[in-house]
Amino acid sequence: MSKRKNIICPACSYKISVYDNPVPTVDIIIETMGGFVLINRKNRPLGWAIPGGFVDAGESVVSAAIREAKEETSLDVKIVSLLGVYSDPSRDPRQHTISTVFVAKAEGNPVAADDAKDADIFFSMEQLPEPVVFDHKKILSDYFKWRSMSKEAEECSGLFFT
Repeated sequence: MSKRKNIICPACSYKISVYDNPVPTVDIIIETMGGFVLINRKNRPLGWAIPGGFVDAGESVVSAAIREAKEETSLDVKIVSLLGVYSDPSRDPRQHTISTVFVAKAEGNPVAADDAKDADIFFSMEQLPEPVVFDHKKILSDYFKWRSMSKEAEECSGLFFT
């Protein structure tokens, strides 16, 4: 149940209801050079993560994913699939977020920028650095399941929802 609080507009003194709803985010698994990109975060929570971030007002989730990929990895990406939607209220320790997760392709090596202090290419779950933050180990596990499916299933979208 959404919590609602009333605030007063400082400009016009109008009473406004503000809802405490989940915040939309995107994450993007970027496939390049035979692996996938993770970033090492500059900001808390510190650790390795799939590139991503908050959806800006007036922005689609696809546009947000492409923007966040460029901002954090310096890569131009092409979205190839929707992996899933992740909404567990505990997925982000800062606040309740709902992430739309995409798979994309890019060419070249990632270069860390914006919120990323480092970016690197990894090739398997066994190779993951520590710590991996948020629910990104779960998302990557789902990605590897998706990756191992047949070509027909690979073309489906929205395979994992939590």
